[in-house]
Order: sequence, then C-alpha cells, then structure tokens
Amino acid sequence: MAWFDQHCHLPPGQDGAEQVAAAREAGVTRMVSVGCHLEQSLQMLAVARQHEVVWATAGVHPHDASGGLDGIEDLLAEPEVVAVGEAGLDYHYDHSPRDVQRDVFAAQIQMANRHDMPLVIHSREAWDETFEILDREGTPRRTVFHCFTGGPDEGAEARKRGALLSFSGIVTFPSAKDLRTAALECPLDQLLVETDSPYLTPVPHRGKPNRPALVPLVGEKIAEVKDIPVADVEAATWATGAAFYDLD
Repeated sequence: MAWFDQHCHLPPGQDGAEQVAAAREAGVTRMVSVGCHLEQSLQMLAVARQHEVVWATAGVHPHDASGGLDGIEDLLAEPEVVAVGEAGLDYHYDHSPRDVQRDVFAAQIQMANRHDMPLVIHSREAWDETFEILDREGTPRRTVFHCFTGGPDEGAEARKRGALLSFSGIVTFPSAKDLRTAALECPLDQLLVETDSPYLTPVPHRGKPNRPALVPLVGEKIAEVKDIPVADVEAATWATGAAFYDLD
C-alpha cells in the first residue's frame, strides 16, 4: 500500500516534477491536484498529463466566484479530470460577494450531479449555508469536505449527507482540539488525508512551503488520535480515495 494525497496544488513545470518525485520517494504514489479557477484548472490538467500518478480537478473556488464558470464544464470530459471543485463558500475573506459565491457553488453541485462526478467542497465559516445549499441541490453521491476545519458537530452533519471528511496538516496544530475530536469520531472508512500544499504545512515543518511528500505526517497524526496503527490509516485512505475518484 501507499499514501494518497487527495488534495494538493502542484506547481507547473520542473517545480511540480520535483515535488512529484519527492512524494514518490516518501511513499506518496497518488495525488489529486486541484483547480480553483479556469486558468489553474487548465494548469492542473497539464500537470496530470505529465505524471501518471497525478489527477486533476476543475472548479471555481469561492474566492474566484466573481469570475464565473465559463470553460469549467468542458474540462470534465478530460480523462485526467476526476472531480468538480474546489467549490463552496468562504465567509472568512469574502473575496467574492456572498450571493455570487452561493450561485457558483450551487451551479457546481448541479454540474457534479449532472456528470456523476465527485464534488470537492471548501467551506469556511459558512457551515449552515453550505449544508442548506447541498440539501436544496442534492448532495452528489461522492462528496468530500476538503481541509475539513469543523468540529464533531459539523463532521456529523457532513457525514449525515454521505460526505467524506479530508484532514490536512491543521490536525497537527496544537490549537486544533475540536478538529482532532472530529477525526476521532469519524469512521476510518469515511476520511481522507491531504496536504492542501503549498499551504497548511504540518508540524514539525511549520514555516516552510507544504508539499505532497508530507502527507504521511497527517496520516500519522490521525493514527495517533485514533490509537490505531499508521498502516491502517494508510491502507484505508488509499482504498477510500481510489473508490471516491474511481481510479481502479
């Protein structure tokens, strides 16, 4: 078995190639590189085409919702594109107006349902409305809350809708007690691990850019929280990720 970084943002060109090579040396042999707007989604598609162990997504992040969705749905036909997103709501920064965020999120839920593709959700300080929109539009049968930052109550609400929770390096932060409680309560077959690189570098590498090679540190913290062998987390997240993105 091996590790699966289910959510990262790989750079194009040689920098991305070096990160993929380093990840493989660290035992990370599958990566999903995520688009946040059309230009980046095209970049992620190009990266995926260059590396047999990388897949891409196509979507519009709430920060970029004002730019609209033109061109995104066309990318879903590409074999390397395995999900819609990341999509959702971010009421912390409000880089796009909230009504625009809501409309673009709803449209991407519809897109995922129309194509029967996984949906990758970003939700920050917007839990109630995120769940309301999912309930209204119909939660896609494969949905993941990436970089999950909620506590046990939000985790339970997400799982009630059949969604997976994906934990990032935040789970290693000393202040993230509620998040670790959510991880403890989340069944092993309903969680994934990610880096969200280059962001959210796990302890003990804080202050440096994150990279997919560090996703084992996230898995090790999950194993510690759950008091189970690291190999169990590795095997479960690999199998769940493969099934979620329909890679096998």
